[in-house]
Amino acid sequence: MTQPRTRRDVFRLAGLSAAGLALSACGVQGQKAEPPKADAVADYWAQQKQNNKVIFANWPEYMPEDHGPLKKFQQETGISYEYKEVINENTEFFGKADPVLRAGQPLGYDIVVMTNGIQLQHMFTLGYAVMLDQSKMPNFQANAGEAYKNRAYDPGNKYTMPFASGITGIAYNTKYVKDKITSIDALFDAKYEGRVGMMADAQEIANFGMIALGVDPETSTEDDWKKAGEKLKAQRDAGIVRKYYNQDYIDAVSRGDVWLTMAWSGDVFQRQLAGEPVAFVVPEEGGTIWTDNMLIPKGAANPVDAMMLMDYLYKPEIAAELDEYIQFVTPVPAVQDLLREKAESASGEDKKALLDMAESPLMFPTEADYAKLRSYTPLTTAKEQVFNPIFQSVTQA
Repeated sequence: MTQPRTRRDVFRLAGLSAAGLALSACGVQGQKAEPPKADAVADYWAQQKQNNKVIFANWPEYMPEDHGPLKKFQQETGISYEYKEVINENTEFFGKADPVLRAGQPLGYDIVVMTNGIQLQHMFTLGYAVMLDQSKMPNFQANAGEAYKNRAYDPGNKYTMPFASGITGIAYNTKYVKDKITSIDALFDAKYEGRVGMMADAQEIANFGMIALGVDPETSTEDDWKKAGEKLKAQRDAGIVRKYYNQDYIDAVSRGDVWLTMAWSGDVFQRQLAGEPVAFVVPEEGGTIWTDNMLIPKGAANPVDAMMLMDYLYKPEIAAELDEYIQFVTPVPAVQDLLREKAESASGEDKKALLDMAESPLMFPTEADYAKLRSYTPLTTAKEQVFNPIFQSVTQA
């Protein structure tokens, strides 16, 4: 429980690298599918039946090694499962899925997990995601937090159910930074020259550039992007940034190579459990929330079974088992009390770890934290090709 594990070794938000830009320029544009009408969605689900099998494609280390939640689902429902850790990066996954789905062929998975971002939007707009049967989501409706029931990237949860979330904020090494960091301005402060880490991902760094200017990324304009790009270039040109990181920032801040950096909450929490001197803060101006989402891809062989499993993971006791292992932000608030209850009967290091989890704002953000969190800029393919170069010119110069 206290062993630090990295679950985002190859995490990228889709389409925001040069590879993603190239992919979007190679034919994604111009194939937009109109959302199916309500009658068509109802007709689709009326024709589906339970097949007692489900194939679940997910990111590595997003399920306990013994597959406990999946085994319980199988025992309770009689539905067998196959679990495949085949999603390592959104751009790569979409790049493989796109030609298959475009040809009208099934992916061979009934559930896939994708992070909110450009490629998830492509799944919606190209008609590659099945609209969910809202009548088959009782656990979700009863137990999901309000923050997860109407996300800007999928209003009304038409296509997705969140699996786990994380926060992009600021991590800092308390051995070297003696001030209590509260503001995003610390990342732009000349007194930390050469000791600041920023993320290389275009949409991540764009968010912090815009938040530092008081701009909400979700409603931002091209003019806002340009202003944020200029602010980030000024930070770079002043020598404040030591490096633009993908995942290796967490080792850099733990060692003291950088003293403060943009960071993902889950990575920092695992280092805290291991006793490393790393603090995490959501800046008072705001931070970013990202979510990995379950969806049913077009052509899935077992959509009814997939709906049953997706909804099953919203049973509080199952969500608690998942979150104890994942250590990210759960979409089920009741998990916090269940971890506290489990800690009461535990002892030693297990008790401490359970209490650390239950009381950590990195796993259970406060309402004040949620109020400060922003999502990413919604981008069409055309906007993407304007947006990406602005911020890639900062990180790749």
